[in-house]
Amino acid sequence: MPIPAGAKSTAAKLLAVAAAGIAAAVLSGCDAQQGPTPASDTGIRQVTVVGSGQVQGTPDTLTVDASMEFLAPDATAAMNQTNERQQAVIDALVAAGIDRKDVATTQAGLQPQYGSDGTVIAAYRATNSIKVTIRDLDLASEAIGLIVSTGGNATRINSISYSIEDDSQFVRDARASAFEDAKDRANQYAELSGLTLGKVISISEAPSGPPPPVPMPMPRAMEAAVPLEPGQQTVGFSVTVIWELT
Repeated sequence: MPIPAGAKSTAAKLLAVAAAGIAAAVLSGCDAQQGPTPASDTGIRQVTVVGSGQVQGTPDTLTVDASMEFLAPDATAAMNQTNERQQAVIDALVAAGIDRKDVATTQAGLQPQYGSDGTVIAAYRATNSIKVTIRDLDLASEAIGLIVSTGGNATRINSISYSIEDDSQFVRDARASAFEDAKDRANQYAELSGLTLGKVISISEAPSGPPPPVPMPMPRAMEAAVPLEPGQQTVGFSVTVIWELT
């Protein structure tokens, strides 16, 4: 069937518009692909370092953890003997020059002891523990000897530990040493990277803990003085610092 002349003209116009749209889309796509857009660098350049510092001081305080222990057929006898012996030790320490406020009870216990069959109670074991803080180290050896001689075979020396009573200045010195160590490291990294150390962004520290008590086994009866040496105690800090690099 022949197509009317008017219809042919309309179809031609539509094809021309469609072709123009395709061409525009193709050109637009080509323009979008012309090289990547550089991303803006807005991050702050920085360096994170960990510094450490330590100082040493001579301990001026000794802490003794001592117990009295008795085994008796009944609970009352075990507790009475233990308490009486511990009270005698406390009185002897105070008479020797130890301040009563520096003697503290830390534990009192009573436990049944079973026979060979594991079901019948054969005796009771009572314990009483004290912590003695000795601030005059010249009295330390005498005090430990006094605990053992007064307590006799019931004595148990669980541990001793040295400490520095006022370590605030040591802490300050260790903290300053740790920060200077961190700053020195950061300056070196800045120089290696061709940059300059800027302002501090953040600081966090981790102090070292106190040394654990030193176990010191003792004989149940003792005549000779206990040899003691305080040595040196280390106060340390670790600090993490973040600096800006410019």
